[in-house]
Amino acid sequence: MKETNNSECNNLHIFGIKPLIEAIDAGKDVDRIFIQKGLKSPHFSPLWDRIKELKIPFRYVPADRLRKITSKNHQGVVAFLSPISLTTIDQVLPGVYERGENPFFLVLDRITDVGNFGAIVRTAEVAGVHAIVLPEKNSAPLSGDAVKTSAGALMRVPICRERKLPMKLQELKDSGLKVIAVTEKATHNIYETAFEGPVVFVMGSEEDGISPEILSMADERVQIPMFGHVGSLNVSVATGIALFEYVRQSKTVAKV
Repeated sequence: MKETNNSECNNLHIFGIKPLIEAIDAGKDVDRIFIQKGLKSPHFSPLWDRIKELKIPFRYVPADRLRKITSKNHQGVVAFLSPISLTTIDQVLPGVYERGENPFFLVLDRITDVGNFGAIVRTAEVAGVHAIVLPEKNSAPLSGDAVKTSAGALMRVPICRERKLPMKLQELKDSGLKVIAVTEKATHNIYETAFEGPVVFVMGSEEDGISPEILSMADERVQIPMFGHVGSLNVSVATGIALFEYVRQSKTVAKV
């Protein structure tokens, strides 16, 4: 489900070419940029250079989309600031190994609904996930609404947004992590699959599932057994089941 215009208006945003350049140069974390379709401005080139160099996610949108966000002179660009600081897999993974822990990562592929995303982050934080990995595009906005929905967990779990997700997933495999894809297309039952050592779970959207390229990289494909008539689970619920099955198998839970 796409974020609504009201949500966009409520998120912290910057408009105008020069203010956006200044924000980027000041080190502000930009979640995404909306660029007006057909924008032609001699002043846009320096901003475009920064967008490409820093790999900032962007999307071309109609002019009326920008007008619904702000009625002021936006010069064809509106940027949304992230309320959190992003990191990278390369920054997180070495520290996990140095602490003598088994890496426990979560990849969210094409999950765009803010409510589901926030709920997943909250569950991941409680389960002890070391980092959540997102694709550059087709992911939920890192907005104030996401922070609220996650009950603040979004401020605690490292978020890595990767431009080339398959490449980064391969790097995780090369670093010793087993890729576990949770999908209805699997034949193995999650409760009959042994989870041990470093892992990265992959969850896909309820509408489209895990993208074929990502799914092909999985070392294991597992499904959650269902006995009702609906035939599918909410993705945040499915993520919780998968993560805590790993926790059950791999971590010692102190008895109260």
